[in-house]
Order: sequence, then structure tokens, then C-alpha cells
Amino acid sequence: MTEMAWISSAISAARPQAMGALLRYFRDLDTAEEAFQDACLRALKNWPQNGPPRDPAAWLIFVGRNSGIDAVRKRAKQAPMPEEDQVSDLEDAESDIAERLDGAHYRDDILRLLFICCHPDLPATQQIAVALRIVSGLTVKQIARAFLVGESAMEQRITRAKARIADAGVPFETPGAVERSERLAAVAAMVYLVFNEGYSTNSGEAPARAPLCEEAIRLARLLLRLFQTEPEIMGLTALLLLQHARAPARFDESGEIVLLEDQDRSLWSRKMIDEG
Repeated sequence: MTEMAWISSAISAARPQAMGALLRYFRDLDTAEEAFQDACLRALKNWPQNGPPRDPAAWLIFVGRNSGIDAVRKRAKQAPMPEEDQVSDLEDAESDIAERLDGAHYRDDILRLLFICCHPDLPATQQIAVALRIVSGLTVKQIARAFLVGESAMEQRITRAKARIADAGVPFETPGAVERSERLAAVAAMVYLVFNEGYSTNSGEAPARAPLCEEAIRLARLLLRLFQTEPEIMGLTALLLLQHARAPARFDESGEIVLLEDQDRSLWSRKMIDEG
């Protein structure tokens, strides 16, 4: 894996945790997203020169926090945060950033982020779009292509979703056990909707919509890492993997759907089947 490919992979893997933590801190989706993007730009400059940090997520969280605080202060016409209060983005891989990150918030941060994206006030299409943008980090162009709509239309859809989230006054506090269970069910339903958007297609649309299936599986795996004994999450992840394993055999050369019993099983992904 090339250096830039590793950095891209590390940022992608760290995104849900970093975005969740920044959202908890700033309590505003746009501010959290801007802070994360600035941290990513700094990572692209810093990591090739100084080597990878021991904990990329922690690095992005604290650098993003510094950047976000300065942006908020600037808008309020206050002085920037003093240097001694900042975590420098020039610290090397042996820094103590990871120890300063409160691991107790990790699971609830990600669950809160996912739940906000699938708030019941949002239509399903907006839930999916905002989750793909905020949690998965897909560009508006990528999401628009997957939904087969124009980029400006998708931008408006995501903007409206963010506005509805802000207007709904979604709580940012850590949920209790009962509420966490309800939220988890809502998140699982949203992940399935993302997968279904990619799976329910014809052969001509399949290449553009396949990333939706892949992102749904990535989100399901993330949930499974957080809730390893939750039967609903185990079942969801297995279902998506077993369904997507057959993707290469779903259509024939003329673009017609091939029934399960007629599919070429040598085309199925044995790795996904075993994982499922």
C-alpha cells in the first residue's frame, strides 16, 4: 500500500469516531465537519513528513478540536486559543494524544452520530444521503451518482436534512440503556436502507450504485465491532454479506436478472460467505 493510500485508509477508518467526538464537543454538524476536514488537510501535510501517529483517530480529534475552537473564536471575534492549550499537529508518533482521549465515550459517540443521521423526522432518502456524507465521508458527487440525481439536487437534499436535524433539537447527551437499544434498532434499519438502495437496481445502474452496498457493509461491520453480542447487528451484517457475495452473478451478459438457482456459483465471493 502506498503512503497516500495508507493515509486515505486511516482517515476513512477514523472518520466515524473522530466525527462523533467532534460532534459531541461542538454540538453542531457543520462545525464538526469543518473541524474534521481541516484536521484531514493537516494530516496530509504532517503524516508523510513525521510518520503515522500511533492513534490516527485521536490525532484527528484533537487537531480538529483545536481547529474548530479557533474557527468558533474567529467567528465570535475572540483571540485564538493559546498555544499551550493546543495539541500540536506536529507531534510525532510517540505523542501521548491517545492517552488523553476518553475511550469511555467511543461507542456512544459513534452511536449518537449514526442516530442523528437517521433521525425519525428525516425521510429515508435524506437519512441515507446525510449518513453517507457525514459518517462515510462520500463526496456529494459520489452520492449523487449513486442515487442517479444531479449534484446540486443532492447538495440541496443534504442541506435540508442538516437543517431539519438542527430544527429538531436532537439531544447530544449519552443515551441510557433503554434509549440506546431503541437508537440501535433505528441505526440498523438505516444501514439496511442504504444497502437496499444499492441492491435494488438493474444491470445498467449496478456499477454506480454498488458503493452503497459496500458502505452499508462497512457501517454494519462498524456496528458489530461496537456491539459484538447484539443478535440484531450480527444478523444484519450476515444478511448484507451473504446478499452481496452473490453480486457478480446477479446479471447475465444481456443485463437480465439471473435467478438464484441459475447463478454461476463460482462467481460468488467465498470470503464474504464465510464471514457472513
